[in-house]
Amino acid sequence: MAKPKIGVIVGSNSKTSINKQLAHGLVNLVQDQADFEFLDLSALPLYNRDDDADAYPAAFTAFKDKVRGKDGILLVTPEHNRSVPAYLKNALDGASRPYGSGAWSGIPAAVIGTSTGGPASAMAQQHLRNIIVFLDMPTMAQPEGFIRWTDGLVSADGKVAEASEKFLRNYMDHFLAWVAKHPKQ
Repeated sequence: MAKPKIGVIVGSNSKTSINKQLAHGLVNLVQDQADFEFLDLSALPLYNRDDDADAYPAAFTAFKDKVRGKDGILLVTPEHNRSVPAYLKNALDGASRPYGSGAWSGIPAAVIGTSTGGPASAMAQQHLRNIIVFLDMPTMAQPEGFIRWTDGLVSADGKVAEASEKFLRNYMDHFLAWVAKHPKQ
């Protein structure tokens, strides 16, 4: 069987995003088991349903083509005001439209995220799970990944600290098994 193609979506547009650092650390743990591509959200315009009929943005069309080419999607999200960042929600909404031509349906997904606070990104992850279930993405339930960020969790070269490596490797192993068990429809 060929290596699965995994799209990695980071819900932050910050240049110093700790979630982007976490995502790179996760990918580095299992980079030999799948082909990973970070899907860039920065070119996506603000979604407006008025554009669905005549002027659907080319940037969303290109993004949807990339999403459709993936066997799984790993969503790594921060938490903004106890919910999903607008940056991420915009990508999910825009690539689900126009109605009937969404890109997400049937692609297995996993949700994880980090924050410096105690509950990590638990509320954002729960909201994100509600959204992607509606988008018809089979979503890995366990293990959950509410990661409290600490300095040194992921090094500058993307290596996960030894204290967290076992848990995060297990998370990624479960995700890749989830993708294999739920082939994209």
